[in-house]
Amino acid sequence: MTSQAPVVHGRGEPRPAFGSVLAAFGHAVTQHAETTALIHRERSLDYAAEGRAVAELAGWIEAAGFGGRSVVLLIQNGIEYHIAYFAVLYAGATPVLLNPLYPPPALEPLFADAEPALVLTVPETAEAARALMPRFGHRVLVLGEGDFTPEALAARGPGWTPRAVSPEAPAALMFTGGTTGISKAIVHSHRAMMDAILRIDWGWPTRARGEVWLPVAPMFHIYGWLFGVGNPVHAAATLVIPDRFQPDHVVDLIARHRVTVFGGGPPAIYQGLMAAQDFETADLSSLAVCGGGGAPFPVEVLKRWKDRTGVDIAEGYGMTEIAPIAVNTDSFGRKAGSVGKPVPDVAIRIADLNDWSRELPTGEAGEVCVRGPHALTEYRNRPDETAATIRDGWVLTGDIGFVDAEGFLTITDRKKDVILVKGFNVFPREVEEVIHQHPDVRGVGVVSLPDARSGERIIAFVVVDPYTETGVADLMAHCKARLVAYKVPAEIRLIEDLPLTPARKLDRIALRRQAAEAAEAAA
Repeated sequence: MTSQAPVVHGRGEPRPAFGSVLAAFGHAVTQHAETTALIHRERSLDYAAEGRAVAELAGWIEAAGFGGRSVVLLIQNGIEYHIAYFAVLYAGATPVLLNPLYPPPALEPLFADAEPALVLTVPETAEAARALMPRFGHRVLVLGEGDFTPEALAARGPGWTPRAVSPEAPAALMFTGGTTGISKAIVHSHRAMMDAILRIDWGWPTRARGEVWLPVAPMFHIYGWLFGVGNPVHAAATLVIPDRFQPDHVVDLIARHRVTVFGGGPPAIYQGLMAAQDFETADLSSLAVCGGGGAPFPVEVLKRWKDRTGVDIAEGYGMTEIAPIAVNTDSFGRKAGSVGKPVPDVAIRIADLNDWSRELPTGEAGEVCVRGPHALTEYRNRPDETAATIRDGWVLTGDIGFVDAEGFLTITDRKKDVILVKGFNVFPREVEEVIHQHPDVRGVGVVSLPDARSGERIIAFVVVDPYTETGVADLMAHCKARLVAYKVPAEIRLIEDLPLTPARKLDRIALRRQAAEAAEAAA
């Protein structure tokens, strides 16, 4: 199925089209110079000042000989991140977006993939960048101090001069989340990123001017980049940047700055906000758009947020390779449990798990394959994996799902997460949803371990309300009453918190590690 709905609309106002992300930024700098671009802590910059800072830093990058090279951004969300990203583009280099909280051992294989000549960082994360210098020989520039604070760069920066950029040039090198294996470097072109921006605006309609955005996802992540870099700049909007996700702080920022567009993300973000001390009393009436995605939303989360704020959480579906893919919003109508319908010019087909070329009929679950103009160019330095993922223009997502008769896509699980018990496929999400129905359950993650008799055995990690007496026996009885025998967990383990990735998704790798370590200790 393919969606052919119009792309550029906004909330009643058309958007200009640009050939590159840099051109969109230049338009904001020259046409909306006095609009406040960035707010972080007690600092702020308008677009004119940000443009001067970007031009000044780009001049340093070029003069140092790093134009046309790969430049790593090892920076937490903040004003420095924005300036660094656009300065790298302005210098004709390729921005490499990495998690600034990774320790050197975790960064090492990513640096090997990216081959950076320069690392832009800040004092808080400079140590990790320097630790890798002996192996990779890159140079490190620390922003946020001395002559390289945003204010100092803006004070001596030149006026903005437009620069032509090929639509097919790299706009970013991003890495897959690594929740199911080794992270891979993804190349996204300017054309693809601009196409993604337009589809975000279609799925989460915002005004062409005057919005105040607040994202909580890290900007090295595709969702964080769209809600924290690409879309706010395309609309010349004001961006309020929180520090690391702290629910009380975020609620305060929404109220204080009259935030209109909130880039929330997975359910864990919204659950955290709803547990904040001032959530029930803060003035959240400015909110107009609240984005969600990355994991299935429990119905009670959607309902409580809507009851308190008056705004629906607009769920979306995507991945680092291509985002957004589908949206479950008012644009097409909503359907509980689904991720919605495809965004404009995106085609979705459901393929047999063992033969991607065989398309499955409506309602039957298989691998979700996607084709759209905003897909990745390639996995850097991985031609075999590129060829395995992109087949005749189709991106094989690794997700399992089905399309119903109304055209709504429902994701049932990850292909790599499917558990094989006695020859039967078991989807972890199905087991998780059943356990989540227990009124005392606050979180659940299901994984498996090899088993000599059944092939694999199901292990459920469960977080229960600490003020109840619910135990393993209660949860096991709950499962046996609702699941066929081979889907009932072999083990249920109670834990205080579920491990999450930096994108606030369930970290199944960490859960499998915990399960394996416990099994080894018990052997």
